Amino acid sequence: METQKKVSLRPLGDRILVQRLEQEETLKGGIILPDSAKKKQEMAEVVAVGKGKEHPIPVKVGDTVLMDKYSGQEVTVEDEEFIVLRADDLIAIVE
Repeated sequence: METQKKVSLRPLGDRILVQRLEQEETLKGGIILPDSAKKKQEMAEVVAVGKGKEHPIPVKVGDTVLMDKYSGQEVTVEDEEFIVLRADDLIAIVE
């Protein structure tokens, strides 16, 4: 398992720990949208990777990935939000 940030979660099997990439949303008039009104971002940065079950997982720590919108389990560790998801829930690696 590789980790870039100091996180006390270690994904098992074919699971991956990611953190959504934040994008500030400001409308033309300078109005900032609250989190509840924002669309959930589908791009995330890989923070930790499990060892895989049968095959190695095709992503590494630091990769930016596109994931299914409502996939995975959201968890909060030390006031930071992360998502634990299966490798199958990834759609693409952003290059």
